[in-house]
Amino acid sequence: MSGDMTAVDFRPARPADAATLTRIAHASKRYWRYPEDLMLQWKDALTVSEDSMTESPVVCAVRGGQIVGFYALSGAGGTRELEHFWVAPDHIGDGIGTRMFEQVLVTLRDAGARMLRIASDPNAEGFYRRMGARREGDVPSTPEGRRLPLLVFDLRAP
Repeated sequence: MSGDMTAVDFRPARPADAATLTRIAHASKRYWRYPEDLMLQWKDALTVSEDSMTESPVVCAVRGGQIVGFYALSGAGGTRELEHFWVAPDHIGDGIGTRMFEQVLVTLRDAGARMLRIASDPNAEGFYRRMGARREGDVPSTPEGRRLPLLVFDLRAP
């Protein structure tokens, strides 16, 4: 292949993208080989609906006309939350996640945010830490008793 393998364009998600985004979220979560009973428990959390897009604006990462990942942010003011951050399994390791996270940081800094909070899948914690986030504790998850790493990223840092 020729060209820049990390070249990615970003655009706001459209209502017609909901099914594609949901497929990417489910496929990306399955990448970590979670058992099907857990996948069923997480079905709603991994589903992107038109309604959820208005609550938390969603941004698509596009390469070659295809959506290869997406993220969603929530919150207002100084502290924001990363609600979704998924890369299509065929593109994990291609640099898409790094480009997406850089876009998240630009977006949040432009909006005047000071802190990003991330309730991370345990398998993704290393990625976020390499990007500069630090572990601050953990938060409850599904099923009961499961805990997720809570990471924070100080947006005021250079």
